[in-house]
Amino acid sequence: MKSIYIALFTFLAAGALSAQSKVHFMPEDLQIFNRYLTFIEPYKTASTNTVLEKTAVFFLGSPYVAHTLEVTNEEMVVVNFREFDCATFVETVIALTRTAKLEHPAFDDYTNELRKIRYREGNVHGYASRLHYTSDWAFENERKGVMKNISSALGGIQEDKTINFMSTHRDAYKHLKTDDTMLKEIVSVENGINRRGGFFYLPKTKIASMVPRIPHMSVVGFTTGIQGLDTTHMGFAFKKEGELTFIHASSVKNEVVTDEKTLSDYCAGQKSCTGILVAEIM
Repeated sequence: MKSIYIALFTFLAAGALSAQSKVHFMPEDLQIFNRYLTFIEPYKTASTNTVLEKTAVFFLGSPYVAHTLEVTNEEMVVVNFREFDCATFVETVIALTRTAKLEHPAFDDYTNELRKIRYREGNVHGYASRLHYTSDWAFENERKGVMKNISSALGGIQEDKTINFMSTHRDAYKHLKTDDTMLKEIVSVENGINRRGGFFYLPKTKIASMVPRIPHMSVVGFTTGIQGLDTTHMGFAFKKEGELTFIHASSVKNEVVTDEKTLSDYCAGQKSCTGILVAEIM
């Protein structure tokens, strides 16, 4: 199926949006978006958590596919409702929820929300402007009023490790392998992250005791002991039958699932997992 590239400022007559941003999507994505609007209509005036939950559940069973944003050479806003990695699933659910609560939601409203969440200051200025690190993504989106990192309030501790995984593993990233200029830009981003002095997370040994205080449908990022990296996975906390599990795009199950393990058990079973970063959606 032929993909569509379209400048946002020419997308819809009703949408006067940024001329710098382009959108990449497939015709099927528009169809899914319209189905979603019909599905979510009965819930759009409900609480944000309810709309988040219904939106996440809408995509249960959707395929997990890695590197879903690496489909164009030029950096642009990639819309893909057909398949997800863990990060794009979280971003999609949040952006759709914010769109659904508008009085007259439209596709260009969604792409605007997605751009705001995915990029530093909501602006697309190349690959380095994308928020690649989860702790940085949470920090920037807290500044925008999208979410609040509540890890410290839950009794979390501060992680002050140096974040530099991308620049020290450039061969693992399509846009960094041979582009020295882009590598320098990523190093600059990492230096900016490291100047903040770290981020808070809830250690794995404290997760079980904090279950009553971890909000349903808050974002959870699984922090890691891997050198240079902040998290290895993310999803939404999901309270189900008295237990706290999570809903996520699973590379193990190869689809979006509500995990059969609790948050605590999942983290305990991952050798590199040190705990969770928890951010409540506003």
